[in-house]
Amino acid sequence: MSALDLLYHLLNFAAPAFFVAGVLALLARFLLPQAAGAPGRWAQFAINLIAGVAVLCAGLVYFGRDGMMLTYGALVVVCGTAQWWLGRGWKR
Repeated sequence: MSALDLLYHLLNFAAPAFFVAGVLALLARFLLPQAAGAPGRWAQFAINLIAGVAVLCAGLVYFGRDGMMLTYGALVVVCGTAQWWLGRGWKR
């Protein structure tokens, strides 16, 4: 496998986490208004992306392959919870 193929595989592996983090960062502006002390949208995107990639890696280790629907469900739950926590959703 060449370095370019490895890069393509890694980018495709992280694509679901990137998409979910991006959608959450964009929609959070409408669903959870910016609370005082909450990090900016780019920081929220980065934290959700890191949490999402960690969930995908955990699913890969646990199941032995990627693309399991349970892993994608966990990705949505973890990123949604992280976004709620970052947006200080418990204070409303």
